[in-house]
Amino acid sequence: MIINLSETNSLVGEWMSEIRDEIIQTDRMRFRRNLERLGEVAAYEISKTLTFVDKEVQTPLGTATCGVIKQQPVLGTILRAGLALHQGLVNYFDKADHAYISAYRKHNRDGSFEISLEYVSCPPLDGQVLILSDPMLATGASLVKTIDHLAEFGKPAHIHIVTAIACTIGIEYVQRNADANIISIWAGDIDDELTAKGYIVPGLGDAGDLAFGTKVQQ
Repeated sequence: MIINLSETNSLVGEWMSEIRDEIIQTDRMRFRRNLERLGEVAAYEISKTLTFVDKEVQTPLGTATCGVIKQQPVLGTILRAGLALHQGLVNYFDKADHAYISAYRKHNRDGSFEISLEYVSCPPLDGQVLILSDPMLATGASLVKTIDHLAEFGKPAHIHIVTAIACTIGIEYVQRNADANIISIWAGDIDDELTAKGYIVPGLGDAGDLAFGTKVQQ
């Protein structure tokens, strides 16, 4: 299942316009906050797909029956770029367990790159709903490698991928190389073009650098 959150008119479209705008991007705090708000909207929409149970709650005047989530999801993110998006998910799923993965592009002298995955912290995943956030789904290679590695912690019942911008090429790569039957992709918007170096066009640039500052290429 692929969900483009910008397909219907909503505040998501306005936030995405700011996230993409190279002038507004210079306000680092605003850039992070817009990613956070996108994560909050995704969390709300994903919550509609979860299983709920009735719970009786005692009020000062009587008893109310409320629907509550039967099992909290696990929230995973790709360090460091995914942290702002992850925070939006945490704001809504504030009882969830967390997973952190350091997957990044390790560049070679010839301009090519490999996906390096050096650190993973994760709770048990058997039968769990996993929500995995990464602001850019470009080639899809880092997400597939992350999903493959997380299999060591158990088989999730479902994986929701939350991203600011996804590329159709990356979406297709994930669908071909991971279990598409248990994967849903929630994107703030979807672009069709990918450069030879694996950057989404028009995209937004480097989300990690825009949120947290430039880094030395490795």
